[in-house]
Amino acid sequence: MQFLETPTRHLFFTGKGGVGKTSVACATALTLAAGGRRVLLVSTDPASNLDEVLATPLTQTPTAIPGAPGLSALNLDPEAAALAYRERVVGPYRGVLPEAAIRSIEEQLSGACTVEIAAFDAFSLLLGDPKATADFDTVIFDTAPTGHTLRLLALPAAWSDFITENVGGTSCLGPLSGLQAQQSLYAACREALTDPTRTTLVLVARPERDALVEAERTRVELAEQGVTQPVLVVNGVFRATTPHDDLALALARRGTTALAEMPAGLRDLPRLSLPLLPFGLVGVQALGRLFSGDTTALAADTPPPSVAPAPDLPSLDALLPELEAAGHGVILTMGKGGVGKTTLAVRVARALVQRGHAVHLTTTDPAAHVAAAAGPALEGLRVSRIDPDVETARYAAEVMETSGAGLDAAGRALLAEELRSPCTMEIAVFRAFARVVDEGEHGFVVIDTAPTGHTLLLLDAAEAYHREVLRSAGTAGTVPDAVRRLLPRLRDPEYTRILLVTLPEATPVHEAAQLQRDLARADIRPFAWIVNRSLTPLTVTDPVLVQRRAHEAPHLAEVRALSTRAALVPWSLTPDPARS
Repeated sequence: MQFLETPTRHLFFTGKGGVGKTSVACATALTLAAGGRRVLLVSTDPASNLDEVLATPLTQTPTAIPGAPGLSALNLDPEAAALAYRERVVGPYRGVLPEAAIRSIEEQLSGACTVEIAAFDAFSLLLGDPKATADFDTVIFDTAPTGHTLRLLALPAAWSDFITENVGGTSCLGPLSGLQAQQSLYAACREALTDPTRTTLVLVARPERDALVEAERTRVELAEQGVTQPVLVVNGVFRATTPHDDLALALARRGTTALAEMPAGLRDLPRLSLPLLPFGLVGVQALGRLFSGDTTALAADTPPPSVAPAPDLPSLDALLPELEAAGHGVILTMGKGGVGKTTLAVRVARALVQRGHAVHLTTTDPAAHVAAAAGPALEGLRVSRIDPDVETARYAAEVMETSGAGLDAAGRALLAEELRSPCTMEIAVFRAFARVVDEGEHGFVVIDTAPTGHTLLLLDAAEAYHREVLRSAGTAGTVPDAVRRLLPRLRDPEYTRILLVTLPEATPVHEAAQLQRDLARADIRPFAWIVNRSLTPLTVTDPVLVQRRAHEAPHLAEVRALSTRAALVPWSLTPDPARS
């Protein structure tokens, strides 16, 4: 593969959560360093596990990696950068605006968009200023900017004036207030990103339908902004070697089918396939074996992990008596992409119906096909979908008619771009979400995905700001019942039960832990963690799966430590048509 043999100056690795982009980026860095190149590996992920993978404590300055001459690594801290952005915006208003208004602005600047652009700001020097990385031949970035970020940086609007005139408006606008002063550096970054002779974008995916669809979406979005000629790495390709292991054969077939049906845009890209390894990729020695290819030999040569036995976790069915105890309420499946939220939401909904309850099953996930996943019609089960595109279009039109009415063409262009951000969709689906949660008063509602903790706090802060404005104006205001009741209901463990879904692997567990912390900011606690697609309860004979089963134990133990309740759902041989 060209990016390993004749790499460009910059390499960017990006992909859906849990596909192994950090492992692939690290293995690439080790390979290039072993070939004599001076390599700097940079993570811009707020939940980076680069320290863990390299088994080396990292800071925001280059650290030499023991056992890997020529390789240095660092963790940029987007959260710290976002904090600096927030203070840059909020600082001038402290002591001027009411405290409720300050809290509202701070929460508006706590979302994914702020972190995303702050991350770009943090690594802009590494990419746009050659002097900053003059000691290195190759700079590898674990995670890349999205097309949304690149579009924002390309807009010719007067960012600072626009923000000054729209304080307290759309939630994602805050970060842009600091961009104008760095326009020349950002222009250099864009130029480097869009020059295929200097930068290679590596799309990392699994041999799974959703991961390949996400890779194609990313390819299209970045291509629209001039980032072209990417390469594709398909990580975790499994080939069964034991003829009588039904699970192994089913997993192999599933991967083969996903690759055969991959999006057309990916099919013609240069592609590198990497095998599913029998062990976790932690440490320089393990990472150095990623490109070896012979997983059967690796499984035979790798001793079983010396870890404590996996904790004995109950099945999902064991949680049903508690879930149904109140006779009504809301059950949410939450988690990162690819962990199986939709499938588990369907399973819980159908189980409750079979136990005699009427259930409304719905989803807020734009990629979920919950109706198809719900299976055969079942009396007592109603299935619907909150369409994020419809809700977002309505919300965007409303904002353009109000906040955008007095803006010039440049301001309206910036506002229109902001309304294309993920944060806008979060806010837009909130209103429909609130209506659905209301239904839990009289029956069971099972919802596949929900607003994040940031969204809930943003709305809470906005309410406080609105009340403060009304109070200072000497007027009384009312809050719609659905909105007024939503946060108390989500915080009420008797009304709302959140099932936090993860996989028995390092990255999904750590991402779920971050989501739990995010929800805690909104004073919301998960009812239980669900570890999906586990090999631990199963009997397997394929050597790769035997090893992977043994390696689940520490991750299951971590889940047990992080949760008040946890349940285990084994790998299923049944086709999974709608993983979210």
